[in-house]
Amino acid sequence: MAAFAAQLSMAAPKALPAQQLRASYRSSFRAGAAPARRGAVKTVSAVASDADEIVLLEKMLKIAKERKSKEAEAPAAGGADGEYDGKGFTIKTYNAISPVGLNKYPKGKYRVSGDDAALPAPAMAVMLRSQKLQVEDIPATVRGIVRCGAGTNNIPVKEMTERGIPVFNTPGANANAVKELVVCGLLLASRGIIEGNYHVNNVINKEEGGDYEKISKRIEADKAMFGGLEIEGKTIGVIGLGAIGSKVVTAALGLGMKVIGYDPVLSLDAALQLPGDRMTRVTELDDLFEASDFITVHVPYIKGVTHHLINSEALAKCKPGVHLLNFARGEIIDGAAVRSGYDNNTLTGKYISDFSDPDLMGHPRHIVLPHLGASTEEAEENSAAMAATTMMDFLETGTIRNSVNFPTTILAPQKNSSGARLCIVNRNEPGALGEITTFLGSKGLNISQQINTSRGDIAYTVIDFTNQPEDADSLQADLAATCSFIISLRFLGMVFDDELGEPGTFFYVSWAQ
Repeated sequence: MAAFAAQLSMAAPKALPAQQLRASYRSSFRAGAAPARRGAVKTVSAVASDADEIVLLEKMLKIAKERKSKEAEAPAAGGADGEYDGKGFTIKTYNAISPVGLNKYPKGKYRVSGDDAALPAPAMAVMLRSQKLQVEDIPATVRGIVRCGAGTNNIPVKEMTERGIPVFNTPGANANAVKELVVCGLLLASRGIIEGNYHVNNVINKEEGGDYEKISKRIEADKAMFGGLEIEGKTIGVIGLGAIGSKVVTAALGLGMKVIGYDPVLSLDAALQLPGDRMTRVTELDDLFEASDFITVHVPYIKGVTHHLINSEALAKCKPGVHLLNFARGEIIDGAAVRSGYDNNTLTGKYISDFSDPDLMGHPRHIVLPHLGASTEEAEENSAAMAATTMMDFLETGTIRNSVNFPTTILAPQKNSSGARLCIVNRNEPGALGEITTFLGSKGLNISQQINTSRGDIAYTVIDFTNQPEDADSLQADLAATCSFIISLRFLGMVFDDELGEPGTFFYVSWAQ
């Protein structure tokens, strides 16, 4: 842009200095020329100006065409059909993935399809939304699985961890969409919106036989049946202050609400998103239960941890009129406990969710919506784009971020390196890294940098060498045989530019041998 501006400046005609303009005018007048009328002077000036503008526009057009021509000659970013004719990473998709995400994969370098037969080789990665994956759906060639969304309860995460396969999600990509639905839920809970609409359509319209005048009077007369409360000044308890929860906090404050937040595992990044001085954070859930007029949950479902996080004991600590909002997972709130509260009149508030509950089916205080949390065009696009970027980063560099079962691992590739990168997944056992590096040293490989991380029973190591192995296949087999704790090995070189980095090459899976 700066270069273009400079070119434009050079092409533009220079303005005539004011002194020179005045001198020129006086000279022509003294020479005996008849003084022109003001209109004539303006006409002459306008013609001159038009001519200058035409010259300027022609030069601008020429510059723009030259720039466009250079851009067309430059190689397209990310690659296009025909630019790369080697093997490509194969991605198996399930469900309708937004084209915004699918188009992130460079054509030729990635082969993406929901049809196995359309892929040139077995899938190296899986990308999905709501498909219920079975263990048998995942071939031994799969390096990673990514879901376009936050929850991963449709993926057998435990079994994939045992196989050394990281499962990724897209936290925060749908945060704004869910936040807006929470705001809607607040209004549905505080005002008789759903009930009023039902009354108009199914009672008034039918009883008044479609008579406009009578219907209008009834709509005005019956409004008292659906009185509500304003949310301004009320207290909302937000359980879970991550990407979604933090946005809900900000929205609630904007609506004039008081906010109490609870999150025992709040990350530093998430904490920085919170308006700490305008809300109250508590370390005990009981404090939140006792003070809240509304409670909204934004935590993942973890069996034995968040299962029935709000149960009969929790509800006993709440205000009788507390409204519950659940756009996270149905199992987080105990429906049977809520029903019991409704039946014995100890709970009078509404329960708004986009999950059905077997104990609350048809209850008028349980307002159930379709699972709309992430069902916006923007959220689906954001999730798909984030999923594609995450998977490409993993396949090409071994980087792990946004994984639900593997540790975050980021080792910046060395620039201009002619060496190899080895990614190792192994059981998290004492002394494992030492055995691995000792073996590699015995094979003449010199380590230039490495990172070793672990999460639970899984350890993940990324090692960069200054050189490349002579026989990568044999090296992987020997290393796995020597170190029995290894689950999988993957060599990466300069992806798409050398044999080690060529997709589909030098991937060793111990459990599949």
